[in-house]
Amino acid sequence: MQVTSSVREPLITGGKTLKDVTHDVSRQVEGKPTLGWILGLLVAVGTLLLGSLALVATLWEGIGMWGLNKTIGWAWDITNFVWWVGIGHAGTLISAVLLLFRQKWRMAINRAAEAMTIFAVICAAMFPIIHMGRPWLGAYWALPLPNTFGSLWVNFNSPLLWDVFAISTYFSVSLVFWYIGLIPDFATIRDRATGLRRTIYGALSFGWDGAAKTWSRYESVALILAGLATPLVLSVHTIVSFDFATSVIPGWHTTIFPPYFVAGAIFSGFAMVLTLMIITRKVFKLEDYITIGHIELMNIVIIITGSIVGIAYITEFFIAWYSGVAAEQYAFMNRAFGPYAWAYWSMMTCNVISPQLFWFKKIRTSIVATFALSIVVNIGMWFERFVIIVTSLHRDYLPSSWAMFYPTLSDIGVYLFTFGLFFTLFLLFAKFFPVINMAEVKSIVKSSSEKVNK
Repeated sequence: MQVTSSVREPLITGGKTLKDVTHDVSRQVEGKPTLGWILGLLVAVGTLLLGSLALVATLWEGIGMWGLNKTIGWAWDITNFVWWVGIGHAGTLISAVLLLFRQKWRMAINRAAEAMTIFAVICAAMFPIIHMGRPWLGAYWALPLPNTFGSLWVNFNSPLLWDVFAISTYFSVSLVFWYIGLIPDFATIRDRATGLRRTIYGALSFGWDGAAKTWSRYESVALILAGLATPLVLSVHTIVSFDFATSVIPGWHTTIFPPYFVAGAIFSGFAMVLTLMIITRKVFKLEDYITIGHIELMNIVIIITGSIVGIAYITEFFIAWYSGVAAEQYAFMNRAFGPYAWAYWSMMTCNVISPQLFWFKKIRTSIVATFALSIVVNIGMWFERFVIIVTSLHRDYLPSSWAMFYPTLSDIGVYLFTFGLFFTLFLLFAKFFPVINMAEVKSIVKSSSEKVNK
């Protein structure tokens, strides 16, 4: 009996040639802004300006403008911090891990995913800095800088300091990885440009000449950076989870947090990549490069990571029951049936139930369904962080200190500011930088001569 496997669908559709790839990607950079891009930028900048009012008010008046109290010292701000760090995880996974595993489908989406990582980490870093109250007086104390105060050093035993090292390392490696990948494409645009544009992109391309030795060094550096970045996929959100897991607060003191947080970060990161890619492929007419096949593969990753997150939720409840610790058991019962039960069940619906719809091929290959569910997943992941942080703090060991958290306009406004900043940066990137990695995509497109000889 002879079994013949079906031929895989091409990653790039439309019968594109190498020249077509250059033209289709470069025209977004060289042409005038589209109406969709202009409208998107206006909305993003408007949100940024609206949120900046809340940011300025918070910096002027202090974090008393937020809804924090003596019992709940972390709430909306740290929820947003962990959420934005999670959003940035998919970029490194797509760029580094899938590169090492030679997954060619990553080539059309890695550039935008890397940019998303950098912008998300910038948004995340804002919240701990703002939470310092007067960051201009002492934000630098988060760094172990030599000084003449005794010397006064940071607490190296604190996971909050580990956050500083992990996130700054993650940002640095991601930025270098992203920029090095851009250099050959900057050179392509430089060679097509004239005047001032040629000068700017010539400077950005660092004198790239396209020689065989240059390509060899480029590929070697890419592999080295991928090797450095891969441990960061696991370490960054692991260390973020230590902010909670190393405490003695019921609901936080658990060893499942590191893998649970990493899976959740990849889950939310891929959802945001889908949201951005679906918009980008439509606005810039890149349907032949970001295909239904790409969307389906990302949806499969969401099924896997969403299922891991669901198992983690169930495991938390089981361990709380098995531990026999009354405070731990109450913390989880309070999550599910206490005053924040609405947030818990929203989390369960968005993160556990909705991704299971992707088991149906018709849904995971539907643009509209994928776009809607990608937003639902990220709403659910925000609720997950809110539930973990607020419900564990608002009722702990001492009933007399129990309290509720209610976000203020300043809380919401600062969050809107980061949304405006994120989408403003992403839209500017999508217009002035090649949003798809031309050099890598060309390696999976058959050349014109092959088509002629076929």
